[in-house]
Amino acid sequence: MLRDLSQADWPRRAGLAALTAALGAENIRWVGGAVRDGLLGASVHDVDCATKLMPAEVIAGCGKASIRTVPTGIEHGTVTAILKDGPVEITTLRRDVATDGRRATIAFAKDWPEDAARRDFTINALYAHPETLEIADYFGGLDDLAARRVRFIGSPEQRIAEDHLRILRYFRFQARFGAELDAAAEAACAALAHTLKGLSRERIAAELLALLALPDPHSTLDRMRAGGVLGVILPEAGAPQLACLARVIAAEAAQGFAPDPVRRLAALLPPSPEVGETVAARLRLSKVQRTRLVSAAERQTGDSANAAALAYRITAPHAIDRLLLLGGDAKALAEWTMPVFPLKGGAIVARGVTAGPDVARILKSLEARWIAEGFPGADRVNQMLAEELGSSAFDFD
Repeated sequence: MLRDLSQADWPRRAGLAALTAALGAENIRWVGGAVRDGLLGASVHDVDCATKLMPAEVIAGCGKASIRTVPTGIEHGTVTAILKDGPVEITTLRRDVATDGRRATIAFAKDWPEDAARRDFTINALYAHPETLEIADYFGGLDDLAARRVRFIGSPEQRIAEDHLRILRYFRFQARFGAELDAAAEAACAALAHTLKGLSRERIAAELLALLALPDPHSTLDRMRAGGVLGVILPEAGAPQLACLARVIAAEAAQGFAPDPVRRLAALLPPSPEVGETVAARLRLSKVQRTRLVSAAERQTGDSANAAALAYRITAPHAIDRLLLLGGDAKALAEWTMPVFPLKGGAIVARGVTAGPDVARILKSLEARWIAEGFPGADRVNQMLAEELGSSAFDFD
């Protein structure tokens, strides 16, 4: 059952009241995710605003009310108002003039229904009056939201032709909100999956990682594989990889780890560092993401034998990735702090060993024993040093 927006907290933000006063309640409507999530009782962070005003009028109105604005997308009619309780993107009503599946040429529209008609899904085309919070629904979005159904506005094929990324957006929204599948949408996404090849790698990566960050996207990704969509953007992900993903999702939940999109992406790949490097480059992942993906791809069965030793060698976050991917227990690493080896080369030199390769060899040998024994304190390491040098125990800092 949908909630009334009057029960939501976000419409009562002081900044939104100030913005309404500056631009006029008759000229603006809250739209998109804030309205949708507010009706579902979900938390809302960002608020978007549609307006009949032209960008110059928005800037002028906000300026008179001492509200700072940034022309974040002025060529598309978007101005961002900087408010104390969060920025608000204000976009002049628009209609598409021409599209090529990657970008659109727009013109400014004259009314709310025309603006709504260019949006992707019915549940994203809900407009709320800034004062009464009355919902304007032009395409049955309220019924779809109540039924947990993700449905394209108008023809799915036409909506996808306008922006091919809507294929991936459909599956992400369906994984998040959907219960009842829309047959027309599923068929259109499968038929037009090949069009994803024309999109930028960054856009594909962003959508894929956002999907993987959801609580349980496994069944959605399985449908994407069956429909030929996943094979276009991630051909490495076959049935065995989907099974691995299911195990990782279950392990994260059972062991108290938050869903992690990079770890789950690693589950969708075979355990090959070369493949990890290739996929990271193809999706243009950040250096940090690439390092994690490749480290996860280097996993070996023996990694599960000693979780702490693995964490010391490759860091706790990377070790957690490997253990969850291998079906191991990573709970002990959730609050793990990296121990510090309490022996320095100077202590060995002080025992008469000449500085150089011998010192390095002894340090390496003792550190390996220290790790194997579970990181004992300085007294035990002191004993190990004595054993290594064949002499009596020796104190060091």
